[in-house]
Amino acid sequence: MPDEVLAKIDEKVKNNKVMLYMKGNPDFPQCGFSAHTVEILRSYGVPFETEDVLADPEIRDGIKRYSNWPTIPQIFINGKFVGGCDILHELHERGELAPLLKSAFEK
Repeated sequence: MPDEVLAKIDEKVKNNKVMLYMKGNPDFPQCGFSAHTVEILRSYGVPFETEDVLADPEIRDGIKRYSNWPTIPQIFINGKFVGGCDILHELHERGELAPLLKSAFEK
């Protein structure tokens, strides 16, 4: 895989407070996990950037290598990998996602 792909991913992760790699886009998610992840993030009213991994096979493969995580969606907050849909859902249910998002936007 080209290093340019990993560099592009790294740039987006570092330049967006909340970066979501998903299947489809927020208005037309292409899988239930991506749809649920968008729903959770929207419930907090914070801005987030997305990238549709279905549009670019290099990004789809690259993000898995970048994070060492096998599934999509993938959420990064404040430049750090948080996890996928299940982990985001758990953080949300436990009340741990709000402070994480708040800290990203305080800086």
